[in-house]
Amino acid sequence: MLRDIDEGKDAQIAAAIAVIAETDPDILLLTGFDWDFDGAALRAFADRLAGAGVAYPHRFAARPNSGMASGLDLDGDGKTGGAGDAQGFGRFSGEGGLALLSRYPIEVEAAQDFSGFLWRDLPGNLIDGAGLSPEAMAVQRLSSTAHWDLPLRVGGQSLHLLAWAATPPVFDGPEDRNGRRNHDEAAFWLRYLDGDLPMTPPEGPFVLLGDANLDPVDGEGRPEALRALLAHPRLQDPRPASLGAAMAPQTGRNAQHGGEAALDTADWDDARVGNMRVDYVLPSRDLAVRGAGTFWPAPEAPMARTAATASRHALVWVDISLP
Repeated sequence: MLRDIDEGKDAQIAAAIAVIAETDPDILLLTGFDWDFDGAALRAFADRLAGAGVAYPHRFAARPNSGMASGLDLDGDGKTGGAGDAQGFGRFSGEGGLALLSRYPIEVEAAQDFSGFLWRDLPGNLIDGAGLSPEAMAVQRLSSTAHWDLPLRVGGQSLHLLAWAATPPVFDGPEDRNGRRNHDEAAFWLRYLDGDLPMTPPEGPFVLLGDANLDPVDGEGRPEALRALLAHPRLQDPRPASLGAAMAPQTGRNAQHGGEAALDTADWDDARVGNMRVDYVLPSRDLAVRGAGTFWPAPEAPMARTAATASRHALVWVDISLP
């Protein structure tokens, strides 16, 4: 990825930069962004963004669980060292991590990385029945990628970002290991906000954001925890929508979906999966929402092809005012 960023010839990277320049967010969470120890790829990407007129002087990325070797046969194929044996699926350490870019200072000394939290330690977890051996259950982390609480210094106060990216609830067998884990990755935030974990949740304003890899209405998975988050008394759902999602053909799997098409954030193959709402920005109740949307342009709009090239996931945005 670093090579492709530096060479400046990769169409997806160029499209992602164009989308970010067009939307111009003050705070940006990237998902599926490879992590490296020195932060070289993130620094190079930020330099490209600065060249496009969007500068982010403050950045954060920590080693994700994706690709982190466990030393055990977690996927039960009789071998160790495979992508399915890592703490989170990944062919190399850091594959598909998280990265935060910000125009506001990040209070790094107060940042909390919950990625080492064990799945079995989550109250009410669904790990039983997931097909893990006792040895695997003893080391299996909950986060397939990461769970972070990152405070930013904004307007003289702290704004906490609760960031995560969950495993897709598919690509497993009848034990539904990924479906159970996906549920519990969302349930972690319920337990955190409700004070049911050893870690103390933020008292002031916060924003929960990331890729839940789950639609609250459509597709496979266990949506109970996600639905509870959307209805949590400390959170508000501004329901970001887009004209592009609303105008997407409602054929194939889309014709079977019950969710509101305009709220979809991911453009998947209509024949097999269909479009779904899987990416979220949920401000706390004490924040005033001034606007919200998803950057999924109408089919004939100037940026439509660029947005589609950037990612199958559209950029979700929310404008807020602090108390």
